[in-house]
Amino acid sequence: MNIATPKDLGRIIRQKRIDDGLTLEEAAGVCGVSYAFLSALENGKETVQLNKVLQVTMCLGLELEANVRTWTNLRNVT
Repeated sequence: MNIATPKDLGRIIRQKRIDDGLTLEEAAGVCGVSYAFLSALENGKETVQLNKVLQVTMCLGLELEANVRTWTNLRNVT
């Protein structure tokens, strides 16, 4: 999955959350972030920092990809 914009990243995060059967509130709690933050992230809200990171990676010819892990894999790490 290529990530070229904050909206791309938001779509990937939202789809993974939905695939895992989590509500926005549940996922925010599990991830240790606020509901508002996760909602903004899923909606592709741009921040200066993220937008700049994506700008630089694209400029350098880098492609960002999301490697999807399951909740089971995360539980085994802790």
